[in-house]
Amino acid sequence: MTKAIMIQGAGSNVGKSMIVAGLARAFLRRGLRVMPFKPQNMSNNAAVTLDGGEIGRAQALQALAAGVAPLTDMNPVLLKPESEVGAQVIVQGKRIATVKARDYAALKPSLMAPVLESFHRLAATCDLVIIEGAGSPAEINLRDGDIANMGFAEAAGVPVVLVGDIDRGGVIAQIVGTQAVLPAEDEARIKAFVVNKFRGDPSLFDAGLAEIATRTGWSSLGVVPWFADAWRLPAEDVMDIAGTKGGALKIAVPRLNRIANFDDLDPLSSEPGVTVEIVEAGRPLPGDAALVLIPGTKSTIADLQFFRAQGWDIDLKAHVRRGGHVLGICGGYQMLGTAIIDEDGIEGQAGRHEGLGLLDVVTEMKPEKRLALTKALYLPTGDAVQGYEIHIGQTDGPDRARAWLQVEGRSEGAASADGLVRGCYLHGLFTSDAFRAAYLAELGGESSGLTYAADVEAVLDALATHLETHMDLDALYALAGDVAPAAIRSL
Repeated sequence: MTKAIMIQGAGSNVGKSMIVAGLARAFLRRGLRVMPFKPQNMSNNAAVTLDGGEIGRAQALQALAAGVAPLTDMNPVLLKPESEVGAQVIVQGKRIATVKARDYAALKPSLMAPVLESFHRLAATCDLVIIEGAGSPAEINLRDGDIANMGFAEAAGVPVVLVGDIDRGGVIAQIVGTQAVLPAEDEARIKAFVVNKFRGDPSLFDAGLAEIATRTGWSSLGVVPWFADAWRLPAEDVMDIAGTKGGALKIAVPRLNRIANFDDLDPLSSEPGVTVEIVEAGRPLPGDAALVLIPGTKSTIADLQFFRAQGWDIDLKAHVRRGGHVLGICGGYQMLGTAIIDEDGIEGQAGRHEGLGLLDVVTEMKPEKRLALTKALYLPTGDAVQGYEIHIGQTDGPDRARAWLQVEGRSEGAASADGLVRGCYLHGLFTSDAFRAAYLAELGGESSGLTYAADVEAVLDALATHLETHMDLDALYALAGDVAPAAIRSL
């Protein structure tokens, strides 16, 4: 019978996603068919699935760790923030609405049915489902209608392991305090705890582990030391984006307010000859960058205004005058054009919005979203490129005549007459090793021979070994509960 265990956190960013990925790989190596699952995620870093939808990028990484294709059922509810108060709601891979935060509370209870449907569909195909919570169950003000933590655990009848983060300090209070505020029935679902991100000799925390176990009655599954190679895996959260100090070739990336699908940066950050500099708001674009890469965004028009507010439009034009290169991907591509036309107000205020004017193209916003896993050719060299498209809007204009990609028989992208400025809709193109090497060579860099996919696989294997060494995985598997048939449970 299929088993399931839920990994919840004593706070946000305690390392749940990484632990689930490592556990998925570890149990795969033990011969089990594993499926990752996250009932609700909030992220603009999305992945396109084989079944034509979108899920959080972290669940796609966990699927890779488990050796299975990413499916919409792995993350049935995805919230993609579009403003400070509203988010797009994706259910089983498809957009159903854009709602304000206060209205989502009313919508949430209706989402438990598709969440459970996805969970049971996954469970029917595997030996073990490893479930990731969101935020913390200690946010008891969100308990009514909850589908992300204890609400789901109760509905699905699954046991919980609680993870605390010692790196930020106060881990005893995190874990013991979580127990103190939980209702008795929720507290009873937690069977064990893990202390994550320890730096130094883990035995120095033996007394702390004993104190937590004594105060909570929960068993310890171990202290997990800091995993130094975590940065080499795709980041889940925008707060995790960080520059990397590498070689002399500098790529500057302005941190947009609604930056999305920033996994485009990961292969570049892994190149030892490349320095990726994340440019924060209020700072100028560096004058010594070979490339300014404008990434995707969930709100192109709002981020275009944000870009100008930083003075980056002036810096960017100066960069091009010096002979510097510019690449815009998806929303960044749209921003580089002469205009964005949004007659229906899909992104807010309806009308025509002036672009940065570095590409002679115009984008018209359309309500239909394109979601596709894509194979392409890099026309200057003929190298194969794999990636994905996830966007609204159609872009056309004279600079499209200099398309530099061919996607399944059609031209894709645009380039300026001097070739310094390019844009395209294809995310993930830098994961293709031959293309990445050719593109970096055009910028004056040298290829390291990095095989990016193999590098990610090696890090996932190292992460699994790390957890095998420092966690009691036999005890964790013994705590996993049998998945009850879907018909038994209803709300």
